[in-house]
Amino acid sequence: MTKQEIQKLDTNLLGHPKPLFSLSMVELWERFAFYGIRSLLVLFMATTISKGGLGISTEYASAIYGIFAGCLYLAALPGGWITDNYLGQKKALFLGSFIIALGHISIALSILSTPIFFLGLLLSLLVLDFLKLALL
Repeated sequence: MTKQEIQKLDTNLLGHPKPLFSLSMVELWERFAFYGIRSLLVLFMATTISKGGLGISTEYASAIYGIFAGCLYLAALPGGWITDNYLGQKKALFLGSFIIALGHISIALSILSTPIFFLGLLLSLLVLDFLKLALL
């Protein structure tokens, strides 16, 4: 890379490359959504139906959360393989952002039906790993 090409990449953002700001924003909002949902998951599942929750017992809600968290870390292997061999970084970011938005919308609409909640968890689980790995 020539010095002129390097200077074209620089911006007024403390001399960092232009894509760094976008990457930081994607990472920020992805982590915000992840930890926001993760912190409220058991509480939402264990709250009674009359108060807007799913009415699942605390034991089952904790078990579901544990399975979700465990699968989240195990899914990194196939997620990374799919990203590297089939999707590529740009497609994984675009597709992952779209599907995770659908997952979060499904979780938000779970008041209509409990299976929609589990669909949202499944979509989030499938996407978080290859989205996260594409950002690295």
